[in-house]
Formats: sequence, structure tokens, C-alpha cells
Amino acid sequence: MSIETVAGWRREPGPRVEASRDLDRSKVQAPGITARPSGGFRLFYTAVGPGRPFPECQGYILSAISENGLDFETEPGIRLAPDPAVEYMSLRLLAPSIVRLGDGRWRMYVEARGTADRPTVISSAVSEDQLNWQHEPGVRLQTPDGLGGPRLVDLPDGRSRLLACADDYGDQGPTTGQRVGKHIISAVSEDGLDFDFEPGQRIRSGQAEWDALGITAGQLLAPCEPDHPWTMIYSAWQDAPPGSVIPPHPSDPASADTAPEELDFAAASIAADIAGFRSRIFRSRSVDGLSFGPPECIVAGGGYDSDDIDAVHAEDMSVITLGDGRLRMYYAACDAAGNWRIASAVTDS
Repeated sequence: MSIETVAGWRREPGPRVEASRDLDRSKVQAPGITARPSGGFRLFYTAVGPGRPFPECQGYILSAISENGLDFETEPGIRLAPDPAVEYMSLRLLAPSIVRLGDGRWRMYVEARGTADRPTVISSAVSEDQLNWQHEPGVRLQTPDGLGGPRLVDLPDGRSRLLACADDYGDQGPTTGQRVGKHIISAVSEDGLDFDFEPGQRIRSGQAEWDALGITAGQLLAPCEPDHPWTMIYSAWQDAPPGSVIPPHPSDPASADTAPEELDFAAASIAADIAGFRSRIFRSRSVDGLSFGPPECIVAGGGYDSDDIDAVHAEDMSVITLGDGRLRMYYAACDAAGNWRIASAVTDS
């Protein structure tokens, strides 16, 4: 396929959230949007900065609020932070996905990271007010090679389906640092805590040049009418051109020998981000929510020669339905200088 965006989504000018304080000055990414109980919107996002809660910390969840979904005001404090005493979430939390529970509380699913030699997992936290969150014991979902980018959708039969992006390091295992793919998989649950994997992969990466490096997040949108298709919105990374000099990303297992306290995680990760890679956002349709057709690109920046806010990367989106029937998508955007922000796009109808 050619990398051309299809009609239907319109990028909205300016950032929704950008670095503005010590808590998020180094990097802003991976949003998760939800409605506020009192009206308007609350945008959760991953950030890191000099105000981090402990020196080794590589990321935590912050929030910002808005009445109109466009103009956001950051809220003080950290919504959810890693716990250094818990190995699987000792350093970083990423990509929040927030759902309302039947008892009036909220649950947040996050990608949780420990040291680089440990596979990432999906963990969860609960809150009564969207502001104060408590980690729930245990892991919601895990694989030998690692999982990230959680997104939950309610199914018509009352169960929930959790989608995540599964690292695939092949037969040699993750200690090699040579990942061969990152694919969307899914699991279902009756209670949102205990999940059973569904067979196969929802979308497999590496099918074309533009997704050669893998998929970082996938959100499944249920049909608005019984005879309408399911829609998968997902972000995929394209590998850097041959001959590019790629510094090691600090989350790769090959970086495990570097002590976290000796690593400027944000600077090292941004250097890798803009070393020739590209990411874009796609959609794909399905009649059953399990098997998907050909992808269509819906958000793509202009590349390294562009001054677009999302010139290099558009990824890790979170989609919400607006009151007028439109959809708004919030996504992590990186320009050619390596500045990460939260941007948005909206459907025409």
C-alpha cells in the first residue's frame, strides 16, 4: 500500500498537552482519554521529567482536564507512579486505558516496566474519583517476551476484551534484544481482572515496510449498529533506512547492563526515536472483531523535512466518542526535533 491518508479523519491544530512543568518536561506521550464524572474530559498521559518521584523513575501517569476536549489544563501531582518495591513495575508506567466499572469506580490498565531484562506486563489500578489511584495486586496479562499498549473494549455478551501489543523476539528470546515483531493480541475476561488469551493474533506486524518494526497500540471500536463492522485503530512503526545510526533504546534488553540511575532515560529514548524511524496511525475493519482486513493510514506526519507536530511519529492513540456522533483521537506526536506532545484528530461525522 502507498502511505497516503484516507478521508474521514482531520488533524486538529496545535498540541492538546505539551511539556510545561518539572513533572513532564522531558517527555510527554501515550495518552488515555475518558469522560469526567462532572462533565468534560480527563486526559491521562505518560510523562517524565526532573520532578520524577525517585531518581531511577522512567515514567508515570499524569492528567489534564478540559471542558471542550481541545483546551486542557494540567492537574497537580502524579496520578499513578511505579513502585520500586515491585519488580514488574519498578521503573515505568505507560499507555493508560481507563474504563468505568459497574460499582461506580474506574479501572486503569497500564503497561508496566521493570529493568530492561524483564518483560513488560499489563497491570491495573482502581480509583473512586479518577484522581487517587491504588495499584491492584498481581499482573492482568503477561507473555514471555513482553506486552504493552493496553486498550479495553466491552463486548456485547458482557465480557471485556483487552488488546495489547505482544513483543516477539523469536526462538532466541528477549535477551538478544533483536525483536522480530510486535503484534496485536487479545484476551477476554468476565471481571476485568482474570483474562484468558484468545487464539491467534488480531493484527500481525511485519506485513509491509511501514510496520516492519511492530505495532505499539491498538484500540478496538465496537460497531455503532449491529450490521456495521468493528474498527481497529492502531499505530505502527517503520524501520529506519539502511545505514542509519541507531543508538540503543534504554528499554531494549540489550541495555540491561546500564544501571537505571546512570541513565538519562528520556534523552536516550528520544535519541533513538528520531534516528530514522517513523510511526503512523492506521485503521482496519472486521466483521467479527477478531480477523481484520487491509489497513488504511489515517494519520501520518510529513517526515523529517516537515515542521508538523507529528512529523516523525504519530502513535499510541486513545479514541473517544463525542456527543454529536463524531470520534476524537488523542495521540502521541513527535516532531523532527524530538519534541513529544499530545495531539488530536477528529472525524468529520
